[in-house]
Amino acid sequence: MVGDETLESLPLPTQVGKTKVGGIDFNKPRMRRVAEAVQALSTAPTGFTASELAEKVRAMSGEAESAYGARRAAYDLKKLRGKGMVRKIRTSRRYEPEPAGLRAITALLVLREKVIRPLLAASQRPEPQTKANHPTPVDQYYEHLRVGMRDLFTPLGIAA
Repeated sequence: MVGDETLESLPLPTQVGKTKVGGIDFNKPRMRRVAEAVQALSTAPTGFTASELAEKVRAMSGEAESAYGARRAAYDLKKLRGKGMVRKIRTSRRYEPEPAGLRAITALLVLREKVIRPLLAASQRPEPQTKANHPTPVDQYYEHLRVGMRDLFTPLGIAA
């Protein structure tokens, strides 16, 4: 579960060993791609390296190797380590997500991409143009949430 303290502490700098590292901002596209790449690589039985993370991030973004290489990936991994979301596997150069960290990453990405972003978009238009033919229970939860938030936004003057 993502607690209030998680949201408050993410953007704050932290320390890994003797090195001070910056905070994490999931509003930045690079950190979102890193988080998504960590999710994708989380099933690797032997973990993943900074180079593998960089390769995955580049595959997701279409960037060149010069734009996001292993060195940047290592720094981003250090920031995630500082927040307890990723750990180094013993003395190797391989990493794996902490179970609680993976849950936090997933929750934060889902909230941002599947709840907050659609709610903000829905506040600009009264009803979605298309509805799913066979909505899943999760689709139904999102729809109830969207409608409920629209009902809240209307009296607040936020909805269009």
